[in-house]
Parts: sequence; C-alpha cells; structure tokens
Amino acid sequence: MRLVSFKQLPMGQQADVLHRCGHFLSDRTEDSFELRLYALGDFYAEVWRSKGEEHILFIHLFQHSHGLTAYLEKIRLPEV
Repeated sequence: MRLVSFKQLPMGQQADVLHRCGHFLSDRTEDSFELRLYALGDFYAEVWRSKGEEHILFIHLFQHSHGLTAYLEKIRLPEV
C-alpha cells in the first residue's frame, strides 16, 4: 500500500492494515507514551499510545529515514 492511499483511511482501518500487513520494526518509549514502528509499502508508521493503554492516540506517518533516528539507539551490532 502506498502512503497516499493509507492516509485516506480512518485511523481504525489504518491500525488494522498495519497489524495485518505492516512489518513491525521496533518499539520505544518517549515520556509517558509507547511507540511501535512499522514499515509498509513506501512509508513508515509510528503508532502512539499512552503507557499501559490499548487506545491509539495517533499514527505518525513518514517516508524519510531521518524519522528512524530515535530507534537506532536500540540497535547493537555484534562486536568483531
């Protein structure tokens, strides 16, 4: 699915598409929020929830790799 088509869906359908078709990449916390990162088609989607809650607050969409910077801290490559 392309970003333009995804953006036209209501948030509930966006969440369903991400759950069914998105590739889960990582998760992280920021302040009192839990974020889950997915890749789908030509974009990335960050699902924001309050800690401990199932209700989605919003889904942040982006295409540029600079949006991945906050997740790179968690990646640890094996030492040679």
